Amino acid sequence: MKIARTDDIDACLAIRREVFIDEQNVPEAEEIDDLDAGAIHILARDAEGQAWGTTRLLIHGATGKIGRVAVRTGARGTGPGARLVEASIAELGPVPGVTRLKLRAQTHVIPFYERFGFTAYGPEYDDAGIPHRDMARDL
Repeated sequence: MKIARTDDIDACLAIRREVFIDEQNVPEAEEIDDLDAGAIHILARDAEGQAWGTTRLLIHGATGKIGRVAVRTGARGTGPGARLVEASIAELGPVPGVTRLKLRAQTHVIPFYERFGFTAYGPEYDDAGIPHRDMARDL
């Protein structure tokens, strides 16, 4: 699987639409926003070029935000999610001035993000009908 920064926002949005809007019933107006145009997008493709997963990265001052982590059903549990998070950390790590990474995790995947050094903080909250907690790690 090849995981790299991409300008193919349409492929990233197609995965997010499938995972968040169609599968998890997130309203389209909440999933697709005006931040995509200025974001860094990471895309996972298999050897045949099929897109299987994506993340969206944003930078706010000293904080890099990893968001919209999505892996198509057929690839879950086979490694692209972990590789996407690793690639996202590697992409944001060298950005001058970025010293902390944050993300908003669905509560059932908190253990997944803990493997990468993220720690949950604050209370659980509802985001688009799905329980979440904020997580962070220092670089």
